[in-house]
Amino acid sequence: MADTFNYRIDHHGSLVRPAELVAARAAGDPEALAAAERKAVEEAVVLQRRLRSTVVTDGDFPREDFRGAVLDAVTGFRRTGEVGADGLAGWVAESLPKADGPLLADRAELLTALTVIAPKVSLPSPAYLAATTYRPGLGVASARELGEALAEIIQAETELLVSKGVRLLQLNNPLLLGQLSTEPADPGALSFEDALAVDALAVRLATRPEGVRIGVAPGHAAPAAVDRARAERLYGAIPADRWILPFDQGTDAELDLVRALPEDRDVCLGVVDATVPELEDVDTVMARIDAVGAFKDLEDAAVSPSRGFADVASRPLLTAEQQRGKIVLVETVARYVWGNEF
Repeated sequence: MADTFNYRIDHHGSLVRPAELVAARAAGDPEALAAAERKAVEEAVVLQRRLRSTVVTDGDFPREDFRGAVLDAVTGFRRTGEVGADGLAGWVAESLPKADGPLLADRAELLTALTVIAPKVSLPSPAYLAATTYRPGLGVASARELGEALAEIIQAETELLVSKGVRLLQLNNPLLLGQLSTEPADPGALSFEDALAVDALAVRLATRPEGVRIGVAPGHAAPAAVDRARAERLYGAIPADRWILPFDQGTDAELDLVRALPEDRDVCLGVVDATVPELEDVDTVMARIDAVGAFKDLEDAAVSPSRGFADVASRPLLTAEQQRGKIVLVETVARYVWGNEF
């Protein structure tokens, strides 16, 4: 059985940026921005502690979007000036990436200095970055080659983060759930099979200290219908400890995603919708979790919002107060399920 005792109340990593941080970033003064970022992170840690989260993150406050942990810290990528339908700035790979130093390890040390609660770090998956930034003829031979180079960087960073005290790491690949549909979505520049191989490289640790867990968030919404065989290939190919799955709509497909999980993997259920301000009915959420308990040991489970609250800094999905209400609800659900054991 996977040990998730310390990580029952989770969130995806990105939080709504405080107004003071947004203003400091717009002003363009690097020193003032660095001070504002540190203050915002310190306050975010206090907020998460008060809301009883069993992990803490930096809210992605120092980054423009969830990809920034890698794109801001490696060579080989260029901004295109375009903005996609998902609100993300366009980037392309012009050469194989190289990291000049740690990506997030210095910032992770700040978290360990601020609290004894387990630090969590979220990273974009190498397969996702390769699938969305590869363009033929720009200096990289193939999307698979790009993905493998990124996987090497992210795997090395994962090892470093663990050595710095990070205990929960989350790899984000929003494209994967679309590939589990009975009618798979466009995978981007990387095939489904290549994506599995690339992301598998990134989550392997040479050694795994007690309590360290690596999770994968494969997307924000379950497909209309799940291809069970493809789901089993996903879970079997990527040796992650935890799968962070959307579980906020009450669909059969959401249950099917959990049913396909191997018994030795734990699941984090995204039980509240991070895109709408209305709070879910606790009894409704509990009924959905009870349905999971009929076939999955809830000792191998955790709960969280369905996705990040601000994967793009300039486009938060809720207000800070609405975000707080959702996280409080997640904590309430956790107490209904596991009592006060955490």
